Amino acid sequence: MRLIHLISSNHWGGARQYALDLCSHFLGEGWRVTALTRDAKAVDDRFRAVGAELRHAPLRGFFDPASAMILASMLREIPVGEGIVHVHRYRDAFTALLAKRIAKRPDIRVVSTRHSVRRGRDSRLFRRIYRNIDIHIFVSHLAYDAFRSTWSPDPAPIPEGRVHIIHNSLNLPPAPPTAEPSKGPVTAMYHGPLVEGKGLETIIDALVSLRDLKLRMKICGKGSPDFLDKLRSRAMARGVMEMIDWNTSATETGSVIAECHFGVQPSLQREAFGLENLRYMRCGRAQVCCANGAQREFLVDGETALFVPPADANALAEAMRRLATDTALRRRLGENARREFDSRLSWDRFTRRMRSVLR
Repeated sequence: MRLIHLISSNHWGGARQYALDLCSHFLGEGWRVTALTRDAKAVDDRFRAVGAELRHAPLRGFFDPASAMILASMLREIPVGEGIVHVHRYRDAFTALLAKRIAKRPDIRVVSTRHSVRRGRDSRLFRRIYRNIDIHIFVSHLAYDAFRSTWSPDPAPIPEGRVHIIHNSLNLPPAPPTAEPSKGPVTAMYHGPLVEGKGLETIIDALVSLRDLKLRMKICGKGSPDFLDKLRSRAMARGVMEMIDWNTSATETGSVIAECHFGVQPSLQREAFGLENLRYMRCGRAQVCCANGAQREFLVDGETALFVPPADANALAEAMRRLATDTALRRRLGENARREFDSRLSWDRFTRRMRSVLR
């Protein structure tokens, strides 16, 4: 099989990681895999590292015939019945569909994955794009329900049988759950992008109520220097700076999670899925999170996690106190979460479903 991923963003993020993981996996299965990118080093270096072939195009969306011509020349090289173009934005689906027409290759399948919680667009152009995509993958029921709400109660303009809900997973080797640290204070951890909307301000505000505990808060991830300065200023103003360990260079998530007792992911945004939640589940860690996104599709309040309302520092502090002081609760939630990950969210299960859909 020949798989081509269109990557039109110059910045790294969840959708690019999703594409990279799929490229790496199917390369290992003997597929020929190409990443068509905008010649951005931050993106190209990662795809090059897993062995994917790289091609470049402007990928500017609807008014970019050059990209369609470049892709069409690639499609002409593919044996009949063996080509798949996988896109992660509907404007890239337009490029792929136009390239199919130019190359006169109706056999090439166009696959789209929806990574966001947004309504579909009800215009003549977009309805035509939706109808002509061969496979629509949504990373959660929430993402699909938000998309189709534009036409509800009528059906979305997608032919029956082309919609698939496939929850994300992590392209990581199987590993046993990691034990809690045996020494030192109880440690909570946030891991992910250090950007607005992830609830980092709520974490800092919640720590004010937890100063009586011997609790450490690890904040791990990357973000702009200006936003990090705002977070540090907020922590100093609330007198909790000494409770926080900042790690802005962490790259290997598993070893960092092994240093904590539970996770804290109080995102204010409606997450279409939530890969960071999965990382704690895989490691057998309890977590506190907001359930304003798709978290309810794979986590259960009181069984595999503790849910709190977004932007509620008091509720977050109460949940963090429970996990910090109740070892049995932490372990029960972590063990249940690990079992749920193994049974429903493993990489093997994800790729089996993806392979079946693509073929």
